[in-house]
Amino acid sequence: MTTALYRTRITHLRRAPVHHYFEHRSYSWFVDVDALPRLPRGLRPFATFDPRDHLWGSDQDTLRTRVESFLTDKGVDVPGGRITALFQPRVLGYVFNPLSLYWCHDLRGVLRHVVAEVQNLRGERHAYLLPPSGDRPAMVAKKFHTSPFNDVSGHYLVHAPQPEDTLDVRISLHRDDHPAFVATMRGARRRAGIGQILALQLVAPWAPLMNSIGMRVQAVTLRLRGVPLASRGAEKPEKVESLVPVGRVSMNNVCAHSLSPRLGGSGD
Repeated sequence: MTTALYRTRITHLRRAPVHHYFEHRSYSWFVDVDALPRLPRGLRPFATFDPRDHLWGSDQDTLRTRVESFLTDKGVDVPGGRITALFQPRVLGYVFNPLSLYWCHDLRGVLRHVVAEVQNLRGERHAYLLPPSGDRPAMVAKKFHTSPFNDVSGHYLVHAPQPEDTLDVRISLHRDDHPAFVATMRGARRRAGIGQILALQLVAPWAPLMNSIGMRVQAVTLRLRGVPLASRGAEKPEKVESLVPVGRVSMNNVCAHSLSPRLGGSGD
């Protein structure tokens, strides 16, 4: 498998209690977890791949170890084959992945499991184990508080085929047999060459930080439109981790104070 980039168009559509739509452009890397890219020194600040930014484990774990540990914790067989992933690396020291996807194959190359890891702006993470569903979406109960405006009721329908020439991910949150929220991420495959990496820094500079700022802006917009905050209840996140390395200036904190310390993003 060749490492690839996907220049993405991400959309969010909220249907209740108000109708609200926004979209933005970004990009994601498609990688083999056993061969994470290591860019030349001059480009490394624009894409640093660190297993500690994903799932859970010790600082010495590889990304494969973290994915396989998650599968073991869920009580399913570890297929032992290739694991591919789609996410954003650290850019200029900052990392934020609202959604990371992992496709787990067996030794014959057959897709056995899909892992969808979500992260909110509090630094909390949760991962959902999905079956390979082909052209049909997989259904999973909502268990994680990603948005300050929604509780954990309802279920998701997740369409997340492994990307090839195109990327087409669709996630919808359903309550009372109606989609309350729909998100899509689509894009075309591009070679992860030096020219493309540099070009993306111009068209989507500091992408992880811009994504988090965009989510906070949308959250403020919803609050100003009168959407009430939901109670978090007794939910306990699986993990809370820092979004930036210790010792670095956290632009996330700057945005949180300048916009609203209570708002953690507009996704669901």
